[in-house]
Amino acid sequence: MPSEGPVRSWREAFLVYGHPRVLVMLFLGFSAGLPFLLIFSTLSIWLREAGVSRTEIGFFSWVGLMFSIKVFWAPVVDRMKLPVLTRMLGSRRGWMILAQIGLAFGLLGIATSDPAGHLVHVVGFALLVAFAAATQDIVIDAYRIEAVERELQGAMAATYQAGYRIAGILASAGALYIAQWISWPFAYAVMAGCTLVGMITVLLIREPAVEIDAATQERERQLVDKLAGAEPPSNWLKRFVAWFSGAVVSPFVDFFARNGRFGLVILALVGLYRISDITMGIMAGPLYIDLGFTKDEIADIGKVFGVIMTMVGAFGGGLLVARYGILKPLLLGAVLAVPTNLIFAYLAVAGHDLYVLALTIGADNLAGGFAGSVFIAYISSLTNRAYTATQYALFSSLFTLPGKLLGGFSGLIVDATSYVHFFVYASILGIPAILLVAYLMKRAEQVPLGGAAAPR
Repeated sequence: MPSEGPVRSWREAFLVYGHPRVLVMLFLGFSAGLPFLLIFSTLSIWLREAGVSRTEIGFFSWVGLMFSIKVFWAPVVDRMKLPVLTRMLGSRRGWMILAQIGLAFGLLGIATSDPAGHLVHVVGFALLVAFAAATQDIVIDAYRIEAVERELQGAMAATYQAGYRIAGILASAGALYIAQWISWPFAYAVMAGCTLVGMITVLLIREPAVEIDAATQERERQLVDKLAGAEPPSNWLKRFVAWFSGAVVSPFVDFFARNGRFGLVILALVGLYRISDITMGIMAGPLYIDLGFTKDEIADIGKVFGVIMTMVGAFGGGLLVARYGILKPLLLGAVLAVPTNLIFAYLAVAGHDLYVLALTIGADNLAGGFAGSVFIAYISSLTNRAYTATQYALFSSLFTLPGKLLGGFSGLIVDATSYVHFFVYASILGIPAILLVAYLMKRAEQVPLGGAAAPR
């Protein structure tokens, strides 16, 4: 892992937010954040109102596994050229537009479906939205890493999260207000129209330029020779082996070549860092409904105020990364997840109390925004720009997979025990991440990661 350089002054840390490409991430973050809540917490409220059981809602969260398996098609996104679109817009921008078209179509499909009578239709279109959103995430993450130097990745992550959370306000509070005043189908039709924000942004930005270092090119060439042999039987086989090696095999070989066996510890941290938040998140919406909060109350406090707190946390995380490096803020983010998730258990006991709801959502989103910004900067620092999309997709898929798998059983746990027991259990899941970051910090003082100075 590369060195982060000297500690910046507070003034220099603040100025990174004025970089043009850092500001562009606000709009790309909006495009990435728009579909997420529309197939999770917002949709879970619609499903619950339509009479869908909590157990079914919990299983429905497995739609989100699409984000966890995106690594399987990330190599195609990384290396495959799209007809017409790549020539007109470039690789990254072309894939973004294609994914955004899929998002619009999927959201319109949900808008025309009836959860009470045809839940399978909702599931099908939600899967399409999840696939398109996961594909868009692959490309936006690659663009974010390739567009600027590593020193700006904390700020890029923060503005990305800010845009993501602004979209979250629209996809949650906005959708809830529209559903309250008009209808759920109309709300989702409006959300489909909002995908134009991302499309317009893609048309205005420039394609990032990427240079592959000599060591990476040589490693990839040697790998092709090993896989294909000195003289493959045909030219098409040579081309296929070269593509497969560069797109699929080389990103994994490169990661372990730079980090050795310690790469397994890094992957364990990636998989466990946000497991507590992801596991408990699917039951937040049903908890609000079961405690008697109205959609307006959830929108006012849980979505608007909460998202603002997330943006504050994200900005603070990016600022501390720019000021101090990655590892110390990374540890703080892991520590904050445990007590802030425990507050949900207190809310379950307190019942319909708007002040406790505000405390719960405010604390949780502040901590989540901070941890998210720092964590994005951390896993961005792990990538080689020759394989940006594939390697980052591996990390981002891995960090959602454990939480999504456990989250699918969240409804069963609540039904079998209680909300209190579930949120205590979800908080305990955050402890391994704290221990792993502490170990990473201790090792970084002794052995530089990847053969270079480790981040602070």
